[in-house]
Amino acid sequence: MKVLFEEHSILCKIIRTNASYWKYVVEVKHPESFKRIGFQNSVELTKETLRNPDMVVRERIDPSVYLYYRHYRDKYFICVVAKPLNGDGYIITAYLTDHIKRGEVVYGKD
Repeated sequence: MKVLFEEHSILCKIIRTNASYWKYVVEVKHPESFKRIGFQNSVELTKETLRNPDMVVRERIDPSVYLYYRHYRDKYFICVVAKPLNGDGYIITAYLTDHIKRGEVVYGKD
């Protein structure tokens, strides 16, 4: 499958997704989060969130999964959920949220 994008995250991991899976995330899993943003803008926001998040939280149930958060507009965050595998990982999902999930904070801006 053709890679849509590949980004080096703040945690020095390469995270990628392919076009068909990203379309599934944007149009099926979380259309309410991305319908006003648009496909291409969602890609750019996701890449920026991986590169320059406000916070990264390790998931409590599966500690191999990381949630990257970046402020978006006034009260929202874009959350990119990714699983790195030996330095090379993939996006599980992404969505807009108004709160940050609990878990171990592995990166946070002061």
